[in-house]
Amino acid sequence: MEFDKNGDHLAVGDQGGRVIIFERQTGKEGLFDSSSRRDSGQFSLPLWQHPEFKYKTEFQSHEPEFDYLKSVEIEEKINKIRWCTKLNRSLFLLTANDRTIKLWKIKEQKVKKVKQMDINPFVTSENSLLADKSFMSGQSEPSHANGTRLEWTDKMNGTLPSHLADITNVASRRCRRVYAHAHDFNINSISNNSDGETFLSGDDLRINVWNLEVRDQCFNIIDMKPNNMEDLTEVITSAEFHPFHCNLLAYSSSRGFIRLVDMRKSALCDHSVKILQDGGSRGPKTLFSEIITSISDMKYAMDGRHILSRDYMTLKLWDTHMDTSPVATYKIHEHLRPKLSKLYTNDAIFDKFDCCLNGDGLQFATGSYSNHLRIFSCGAENEDGITLEVRKSPNRKPTSQATTRPRRSSLSNLTRGFYRQGQDSSENEISCNLKSKLLHLAWHPTHNLIACSVGSSLFMYHA
Repeated sequence: MEFDKNGDHLAVGDQGGRVIIFERQTGKEGLFDSSSRRDSGQFSLPLWQHPEFKYKTEFQSHEPEFDYLKSVEIEEKINKIRWCTKLNRSLFLLTANDRTIKLWKIKEQKVKKVKQMDINPFVTSENSLLADKSFMSGQSEPSHANGTRLEWTDKMNGTLPSHLADITNVASRRCRRVYAHAHDFNINSISNNSDGETFLSGDDLRINVWNLEVRDQCFNIIDMKPNNMEDLTEVITSAEFHPFHCNLLAYSSSRGFIRLVDMRKSALCDHSVKILQDGGSRGPKTLFSEIITSISDMKYAMDGRHILSRDYMTLKLWDTHMDTSPVATYKIHEHLRPKLSKLYTNDAIFDKFDCCLNGDGLQFATGSYSNHLRIFSCGAENEDGITLEVRKSPNRKPTSQATTRPRRSSLSNLTRGFYRQGQDSSENEISCNLKSKLLHLAWHPTHNLIACSVGSSLFMYHA
């Protein structure tokens, strides 16, 4: 899911290949407009003036396919959605499943719809053009020799209601481009460039750059595939263009590295300009060390200097001018560290959680198990942040309260309980619900509004 640049639309993709678009209702913020909010630096409104979204349209973006050459079934599930530049009041967005990327155009059109039609009860639609004049009321003139008369159709206008049609706005959608046959592995990233003409797509081993107007040709700028696949040591997990420098991009790997690339240096960008890595990480290396350090998502801040990344255990904020350690590290799943073997057995350790930032880059959010939404603020004294359980009646979890025993709502206390006791009495049990997890979320670009999906439901929280 993703908000567009202005925050007026929200696009959500599902596992059935559908894309649902929501539109912000106009008139809900009469005293505030986007320009005044931007000038004043305010990213929140009073509670009674929070932005509201309504359903706009939906369409089927991808269908299930089958690759006969590799005998692989390609699911219709939407992996990534990215908004493009708005042109002539038309919306454009990119959608991607495992192999194919599509460019869609959504445009509002005024359509006239007939809402009532009162035809003469003596004439049906089948015989209206061949009806005899003697069967119509109010007709006293003789019929023609052939038994038909067409002049009566001119008089039917008087019998019809004065308002025949109702003009409504209908969102029409059309697929403008299909970018296919460029990835041998599952697509995990698409990102628009600031030049408005190109975008990148990344899979496990390659990153390609496309022109929006050219559907059958792309340029491969990063190729990590070794000659022998047994020598493979890492894969690409996420990639994103710089927010305003069209020549810069960053991509993360399964080893926990973030590589910064300058496309001006060479056509093939295998050698990165700078590598961001956490050199201050401590602890013994285990079988699960490489799995939990794999970066699942990465986002540039609007200032272009900071990068937010999420791995299985932590949420990290990076400064691109400091490549030795992150600026801040927020613990998300530290209480699950003693349970990594069980998480590996049921494949929960491979779950990929998204992360997002607000417009000023000072607040961050990510998801967790038990449908928990974790929100952190830069420079705040409380490192545990705020925890909300995403449901119809949200409960705010107090993460800083003192308690005598570990609680699910207090991750810090739960962590301290593990290390203080050494061994928990229920060491074979996991304190959170692994089946209910919040994986996908997005932050509104100008308001403190977070959209997150849990199962088949979409929730929005406003501060």
